[in-house]
Amino acid sequence: MAKTSMIEREKKRVLLNEKFDKKRKQLKKIIRDLRASDDERTDAENKLQVLPRDSSRTRQRSRCRLCGRSRAYNRLTGLCRIHMRYSVMNGLVPGMHKASW
Repeated sequence: MAKTSMIEREKKRVLLNEKFDKKRKQLKKIIRDLRASDDERTDAENKLQVLPRDSSRTRQRSRCRLCGRSRAYNRLTGLCRIHMRYSVMNGLVPGMHKASW
């Protein structure tokens, strides 16, 4: 089980991302625009730097739905390797079973 503080930090990052996502996309669009003047681009870069760091999508970490573990995360099921193995063994994941040959 991951520390509660780490799980809460991730929740905070998700909320910040939802709050500032639209503004970040607008500023990045201005920065990438070739027709924008240098002053507009610089102004957009400065505004983007003022936004909270945790509002960026890349700061988020994928975590297991059950325990919050960040490592060995499986995107298909949203579980870590430990809970993935348990779920497969109990037949909770359709189409998956233990390999045997």
